[in-house]
Amino acid sequence: MDIISVQQKAWQNKVLKGFNTTDVPMEFCMLQEKVAAAFTAWRRKDMILAEELADVVLYASSIAEMVGLDLGREVQVKVDKNAARSD
Repeated sequence: MDIISVQQKAWQNKVLKGFNTTDVPMEFCMLQEKVAAAFTAWRRKDMILAEELADVVLYASSIAEMVGLDLGREVQVKVDKNAARSD
């Protein structure tokens, strides 16, 4: 699945379920919580690590949609920038 599809599907799910679609700071807090949960799952060698990492992607995608970014394009720009670095 490509990033823009993930972004659109995550957003559609939020709208359909009546989840937060306007409070960007709250969404960043939820993203932080999901990153912490992924770290905890990794540290404990918990089988839910993949699910927690997927949540991180979904929350980041939702934030991108909330602020009007094409996350797929931004990720490509960043990958290219990193590839061009000399260090």
